[in-house]
Amino acid sequence: MWIVLGVVLFALVVLALAVRPVVSRLSGLRRSALALQRRAAEAESLRAAAEQLQARAESLQERIVVAQERMTLIKAKRGD
Repeated sequence: MWIVLGVVLFALVVLALAVRPVVSRLSGLRRSALALQRRAAEAESLRAAAEQLQARAESLQERIVVAQERMTLIKAKRGD
């Protein structure tokens, strides 16, 4: 009986010693996870801004093409 209790207690002590470093790292892992979540949110925000800029650039490109066509027509009417 005492041998069984001794083995069980020894196993629990070994388990506690093995778990202790993992538990002590949890706060660091939690901080890292929060930092990664913030970076992911920032990346999503930047992606949305980049998409808006792309749409704006495409719109400006279309306006440039229209302006160039108008300039061509004006030059053609003037005889240049």
